Amino acid sequence: MLLGEGRGFEIAQGRLGPGRIHHCMRLIGNCERALELMVERTQNRIAFGKPLIAQGTIQADIANSRIAIEQSRLLVLKAAHMMDTVGNKIAAPEIAMIKVAVPNMAQEVIDKAIQSFGGAGYHADLPLSAMFVWARVLRTADGPDEVHRRAIAKYEVMKQNSSKL
Repeated sequence: MLLGEGRGFEIAQGRLGPGRIHHCMRLIGNCERALELMVERTQNRIAFGKPLIAQGTIQADIANSRIAIEQSRLLVLKAAHMMDTVGNKIAAPEIAMIKVAVPNMAQEVIDKAIQSFGGAGYHADLPLSAMFVWARVLRTADGPDEVHRRAIAKYEVMKQNSSKL
């Protein structure tokens, strides 16, 4: 026995944090690849007499994708650092935050990359549609976003209430 009889749930919960970090890191890697594909596509695809990259909306999509990826990366790094330094229990709010933030960010970034390819973005020759589906799956794995948002709200209320004592 690892921790003792009746403590299986506790053991299982302790493993969720590292697994969530792992999944979020993989999604961030997928987003990096999706962004690379989007930049390459928009530089090479000519529409209305000029490369797609010359369009302001494409530039905004690329910029917003980079911003979102970096925001998510920093939140994942913070959660991982907290797990290492103060433990999973105290890092629980940050772990819940990455569980919501990263898959949602991934869907947005990957969707913009798919959009830059038009119908070809869904083709099996590109990894984009599989990446998008995996991000969607992770939004429900370990509980849907709403469950994690509720937990985040509870942590926040508890934090606010304890600071008033």
